[in-house]
Amino acid sequence: MISLLKKPSAWIPIVIPLLFFAYLVTYISMYGIVREEDEGTGAHLFQVWLMLEPFMLGYFAIRYVPQSPKHALIILALQILAALLPISIVFSLGL
Repeated sequence: MISLLKKPSAWIPIVIPLLFFAYLVTYISMYGIVREEDEGTGAHLFQVWLMLEPFMLGYFAIRYVPQSPKHALIILALQILAALLPISIVFSLGL
């Protein structure tokens, strides 16, 4: 499983959502929930990531699940859980 985690298609879909989660927590703790007309760069980057994430997860699943199903499914579950962190904050707060 460790050798599979060294592949960029395994760790990038985990790291990016965690960075967005850290950004959201930091931004909300510093400025609170601010509603503005222009969403800002962070929101646009989040939207781009939200469109790319299913493709990254799909590529990983198609590429590695047939080779090593047990380990790949565990990593895929980690990727999905990591993606749900920032998504749940944004959608629950209605940002």
